[in-house]
Amino acid sequence: MAVVVCLAGYVTANLALNHTLPKGLPLYGTTLPLLAGALHMVVRRFAPYADPLILPLAVFLSGFGLVLLNRLDQSYALFHAAKGDYQKLPSAPNQVMWVVIASVVAAGVIIVIKHHRIFQRYVYLIMAGALILLAAPAFFPGDDFGAKRWIKLPGVTLEPDEFVKVAITVFFAGYLMASRDALALTGRKVWGMNLPRGRNVGPVLAIWVVSLLVLIFERDLGTSLIFFGVFIVMLYVATERTGWVVLGLLMAVGGATVVGSIEPHVHGRVEAWLHPLDIYQPNHNPALISDQPAQALFSFGTGHLVGTGLGQGRPYLIGFAGRSDFIFTTIGEELGLAGVIAFLLIYTLFIQRGLRTAIALTDPFGKLLATGLSAAVALQVFVVIGGVSGLIPLTGKALPFLAAGGSSLLANWLLTAVLIKLSDAAGRTELEPNPEPAPIPPVQPTLTMPGSAAPAAS
Repeated sequence: MAVVVCLAGYVTANLALNHTLPKGLPLYGTTLPLLAGALHMVVRRFAPYADPLILPLAVFLSGFGLVLLNRLDQSYALFHAAKGDYQKLPSAPNQVMWVVIASVVAAGVIIVIKHHRIFQRYVYLIMAGALILLAAPAFFPGDDFGAKRWIKLPGVTLEPDEFVKVAITVFFAGYLMASRDALALTGRKVWGMNLPRGRNVGPVLAIWVVSLLVLIFERDLGTSLIFFGVFIVMLYVATERTGWVVLGLLMAVGGATVVGSIEPHVHGRVEAWLHPLDIYQPNHNPALISDQPAQALFSFGTGHLVGTGLGQGRPYLIGFAGRSDFIFTTIGEELGLAGVIAFLLIYTLFIQRGLRTAIALTDPFGKLLATGLSAAVALQVFVVIGGVSGLIPLTGKALPFLAAGGSSLLANWLLTAVLIKLSDAAGRTELEPNPEPAPIPPVQPTLTMPGSAAPAAS
């Protein structure tokens, strides 16, 4: 069904734009089904107990992303032909290449990783690598669109923060599994809430400082929010203490407020969020450097309930960002409110399957890892769609699976592969009467998700 819907969208968009069937239909019509079929066979062979929805949802989002990029390529080529700038260059062919690479890498992870607890052995090594990747863009010259989140090497450009969100989640799972008892202890009770002990606040302060440093030196609001948000979510799951959530929210809001006041790029995005239409005033605030937030609102308003139809809107009026975070405005304009709700439900279902996996797992490391990966996707979807729709300031992050970007696509397919292995382990626990123990380090005492019952002893 995922492949059929994507193929139907591809044909529909090209019929609306050119009144003919797309020239690339044979290639797209064979590549996507073959990739999806190959991944399905790999999952059936090496993760037979995996959740049956995770893979189709990822395939649909990636496939429909190609549909939207191909549709935008044709309009950008016409709209920017006379201008002669880089926006007339197509992005869909490059994305097709990355879809193939990401699929192969995801299949490799599913085949090679025998059990998710193997990551436990390397949590500190993974953390060291993640911190190096996180800091690396600050040492490369040049800013792109106000932020420094790219590593530019000859012939390739990488966005390391996309991989950091996966690596850092692995570390958080290992650290919190070992430290949850100390972090669960409560200190003073304030306004009916049990706040954590002061001596245990140190790790949270360290993570908070790192996220602020990312925000200050790389001007990357999205990565900072996701990085700190995932840690707070996993911390709550590990300890079941609402005090950590309250403390985390206060620290996040406080830090963002201070940095937003002193860092010009972040301040400009806040101003554009508060006053998006002021860009059209003759003497507008110089901090308002882009009309994209206003154009996004016009695009959503044009879509009404069911949209103008694929290929029949004007989402290309939004500049280069129409292929990254603002690609969601194409859905809002050409598929309308119905399409927006449908895609939000698809993302929600993907996240729900990850959380369902976390509840079904019995080992604390796997439970925290599945929760963290699901939270990373949820937070990234929230900050991107929230920024595009005007709910929160823009962050500049790519929308998972849909938006153009090889780093983002590869990282999200890595995340999907790990979730598939986690759900396979959960399925084995539920369906096999006496599953064979994995040859890995001993399992720690069982951790339960908030509101879920602890599994019965065998």
